[in-house]
Amino acid sequence: MTDALKRLSDEGVAIWLDDLSRKRITSGNLAELIDQQHVVGVTTNPSIFQKAISAGDGYQQQLADLAARKVTVDEAIRMITTADVRDAADVLRPVFDATGGQDGRVSIEVDPRLAHNTGATVAEAKQLAWLVDRPNTLIKIPATKASLPAITEVIGLGISVNVTLIFSLERYREVMDAYLAGLEKAKAAGLDLSLIRSVASFFVSRVDSEIDKRLDKVGTDEAKSLKGKAALANARLAYQAYEEVFSSDRWAALDKAGANKQRPLWASTGVKDPAYKDTLYVDDLVAPGTVNTMPEATLEATADHGQITGDTVRGTYDGAQADLDAIARLGISYDDVVQLLEDEGVEKFEASWNDLLKSTEAELKRLAPSEG
Repeated sequence: MTDALKRLSDEGVAIWLDDLSRKRITSGNLAELIDQQHVVGVTTNPSIFQKAISAGDGYQQQLADLAARKVTVDEAIRMITTADVRDAADVLRPVFDATGGQDGRVSIEVDPRLAHNTGATVAEAKQLAWLVDRPNTLIKIPATKASLPAITEVIGLGISVNVTLIFSLERYREVMDAYLAGLEKAKAAGLDLSLIRSVASFFVSRVDSEIDKRLDKVGTDEAKSLKGKAALANARLAYQAYEEVFSSDRWAALDKAGANKQRPLWASTGVKDPAYKDTLYVDDLVAPGTVNTMPEATLEATADHGQITGDTVRGTYDGAQADLDAIARLGISYDDVVQLLEDEGVEKFEASWNDLLKSTEAELKRLAPSEG
C-alpha cells in the first residue's frame, strides 16, 4: 500500500465514500475506513440504497416491524434510509467535530421523483433534515432548473445541502448563484451562516462515456486523440468558475458574515472505460478545497497505486478549454451532451427509486402478519 490517500488529504482533497449500507455500519467497516483510509464523509443516492436494501443484510427486523405497523412503502423506505444515514452520521461525528463541521458529513437525497417540483423538493428537504436530526447531514437536491430556487430556499432556512447531478459549467454557475442567494436569505433572517455548509457535486466519468461514444462515431485520428479528455477538461473549468465566484465582491460580503464556501465535489469518479487508468478521476483532479467521493473500488485502487503528484487542476484551464473547443469543432454539441446527461441522471435515480419501492413493497407483503 502506498499512502496516496494521505497525500490526497494533505493536498486539501476531502475523501468521501460513495456508498452506504447497514452492514457497512454495523460490521465496523465504515469506522475502519475512517480510521485507516482517510475517509471523512459519505454520500448516498437512490441507486446505492436500492442495492443495499435489496441485498437485505441487516434490514429484515426493521422491515418486519414496519410490516406489522402496516406503514406505506414510501414511509418504510424513509424510515430505513434515514436510520442508516443517522447511524452513519453518528459514526462520522468525531470527524465533524474535529474539522469544525466541514467534513464528517453524510448525504441523503430528496425523492428523485420530485426533481422537477420546486415546492415539493423544499418540503421534502425540510422533512429529511427533521427526520435524520443530525447536524452533520447534507440534504441532496438535484441541479435541475426547477430545483435551483429550492436550493436557495433550503439554504435560506439554514439547512446544509449537497447539490447533485451537475454536468454543465453554466448550470454549475447557476448552482453557486443559488447558494449565495440562499446565504443572503439566511443572513437577512438572522441565522448563523457559519453553521451552513454545502457541496456542489460535479459529475465526471459520465461526460467521457457520452463524448467518447460520439468521438468514436466521428472516427478520425483527431477524434480518437480527444477521447478521455472531456471529463477532466469540464471539471477543471468548473474549478476555475469556483475560484472566480468565491473571490467576488458578493462572496466577500458573505465571507465577512461568517459564511463557508460551497466546495466542488467530484462525483461519478469510478472509471467506466477499462482502457483508462482506474484512478484517472482522482489523480488528475487534485485541487485544494475539493471533495472526491469514491466508490469503494476507486478508493482501494487509489490506496494501492494512486499517483498523487500535487495540484493537477490549477494552471490547466487554457488546455482544458482547448480540448472542449476541439471537440466542439468536430460537431459534438456540449450543450446537447450535458442536457442529455442531466436528464438521464434524474431518470436513473428515479428508476432505482421505483425498483426500491417495488422490492420493499414485496418484502412488506411477505412479512405482514396474518390477520386473526
